Amino acid sequence: MPSGIPSWLDEKDVPVHRGFTTGLLLLTASTGAIDAVSYLSLDKVFTGNMTGNVLFLGFALMGVAGIPFLNNAIALLGFVIGSILSGRIVPRGGAKGFPRASAWLLVAGGALAIVLAVVWTVVGDLPHPVLLTITFLLAAVMGAQVGAVKPIGNSDLSTVVVTNTLANLSRDSRLGGGKGQAWIQRVLAVVAMGVGAAIGAGAIHLWSGAAALFVAIGIYAVGTVTLVASGRAARV
Repeated sequence: MPSGIPSWLDEKDVPVHRGFTTGLLLLTASTGAIDAVSYLSLDKVFTGNMTGNVLFLGFALMGVAGIPFLNNAIALLGFVIGSILSGRIVPRGGAKGFPRASAWLLVAGGALAIVLAVVWTVVGDLPHPVLLTITFLLAAVMGAQVGAVKPIGNSDLSTVVVTNTLANLSRDSRLGGGKGQAWIQRVLAVVAMGVGAAIGAGAIHLWSGAAALFVAIGIYAVGTVTLVASGRAARV
């Protein structure tokens, strides 16, 4: 069996696994794009990478200029609530495939993100209460996304952060004394996050934060469709 393929997969299931991996990589790229939008256009806050927000909260508490405390606290709260919601909706256990509840949760998150992008486009320059609302809801979508993909069981592709992935890649490399297992998907995860961030930043530069959010949602939608299709294949 190819390196990096979970032991519960038979050879005939390898295409399904690759479909899941592709879907997770696309969601990781969409997170990079959404975080580019939130950081560059929603006043220096991440809606997917909560490690950054926790650090920013610490900086803001010490009075570091240019780092808003409230925005980061709102994002952190939204992410937690989204994760709690996904914990209530998505079944736990080792069921094979991709639960329908996960699929519906991702679809609902994408639909909410589209509504936010439309509101942003219509409003234009966001009043601070609207900016905070969009920040909160985008973070909730990201928190729910993590829970939605949890049943796939790929710890290297959480879709919102690549720190653990990079650590595993380095530790398990031949330089680190490992066998270099799963190195391709780990490298692709890091690349996907960076490419997504570049796409988001480029869309902001060319058009606007709202337009960049639409671009990020497009990547998110393709990732969701890929996961749903792979989940159906796994249940056959």
